Amino acid sequence: MALGPYFSPSPDGDHAFTVEAPKIKFGVGSLDEIGVDAKALGMSRVALFTDPVVAKLEPMEIAKRALIGAGLDVVIYDEVEVEPTDRSFKAATLFAEEAGVDGYVSVGGGSTIDTAKAANLYATYPADLLDYVNAPIGAAKPVPGPLKPHIACPTTFGTASECTGIAIFDLLEMEAKTGIANARLRPDLGVLDPRSLMSLPAPIVAANGFDVFTHAIESLTARPYSHRPRPDHAAPRPLSQGANPYSDMACSEAIRLVGANLIRAVEEPDELSAREPLMFAGMLAGIGFGNAGCHMPHAMSYAVAGLVRDYVPAGWETDEPMVPHGISVIVNAPAVFRFTGPHCADRHLKAAELMGADVRNVPGERAGDVLATQVIDMMRRTGMPNGLSGVGYVKSDLDNLTDKAFPQKRLLDNAPCAVSRDDLKGIFADALSYW
Repeated sequence: MALGPYFSPSPDGDHAFTVEAPKIKFGVGSLDEIGVDAKALGMSRVALFTDPVVAKLEPMEIAKRALIGAGLDVVIYDEVEVEPTDRSFKAATLFAEEAGVDGYVSVGGGSTIDTAKAANLYATYPADLLDYVNAPIGAAKPVPGPLKPHIACPTTFGTASECTGIAIFDLLEMEAKTGIANARLRPDLGVLDPRSLMSLPAPIVAANGFDVFTHAIESLTARPYSHRPRPDHAAPRPLSQGANPYSDMACSEAIRLVGANLIRAVEEPDELSAREPLMFAGMLAGIGFGNAGCHMPHAMSYAVAGLVRDYVPAGWETDEPMVPHGISVIVNAPAVFRFTGPHCADRHLKAAELMGADVRNVPGERAGDVLATQVIDMMRRTGMPNGLSGVGYVKSDLDNLTDKAFPQKRLLDNAPCAVSRDDLKGIFADALSYW
């Protein structure tokens, strides 16, 4: 079957890709139904995970009311750290072990959902923290068996953690982000209620939107699945399989929805009609990168977040230095597109067109520049920082940023071209400022 020239066979490449679609419930009012959903999954004593901010908001009240109303025993863990760390993963695991629960419900952003994934894993199959962590930082041991049921109820729309088998955290001693990737971590159900987005400040909406966009564009421009090394036997394929026709469809629509709605969602904070399609876009991008994988902007983002010195983002309830995930990826992205554009020009042009650019008569060699320009314009209009300099980095930081990003082989190897250490340093240099 002809699936397009991008997926042409290669001598040692894979001949197949695997579709792992999450189970999702989407719509206004869907959060009210999670008590019934939890009982259907066999839960009786539920660990309800959230962070200290979301703990005070309406989505958490709705979730508690729904679970208790269904006759479930609920124990609350509201100490999730935004941008979780190895320390916070261990604290959540200890809570889960002592609580003796048979299921998890997470209400919050990607940090909350990822923390619930980790607590579920380590409480079910105790191990040293690094045993399950991605190589080369960790041992990348497979998850031994099924986990307890988990319902993820996002109150943001950027991470799409409800769609994926990935949990990301900061490894404090290495000053770097890393994660765990295994299909068994994927929640049993994601419940996406667009009402949950209405309390998000505009800067968080913008950062979430760009996280959705980078998930989608990285998956669309990832190396094709047919160029990933063929497995020795018919074992499960990795989560980051590379671009494939299934992920292409989801990611293309996600890019279009972000391009059509992000600016209005930032400028008109009371408009559910602008935020609802962004939540749907986040779901689509999550399905896409959950099967194709991300690449360079995300690999670079872990260094940007891990080495932060004094940047405190507007809109987040924190006085601590932090580069939120959506910001840490988008400050790198335009520079990456300039680098990767020549390697799959048609895909970069397609993304630029979906974002609203006029790509008629644009030569392939300018594809990355055109996409970068379109994204930079939207960054300026939504108040994003001006590249790495906007979050506190200077030229003397380039070597340290490169050193922290280059070990992210799972992501870098998924790029549409080979990436050397010198290449990576040059891209970081290009990302220092855009205007």
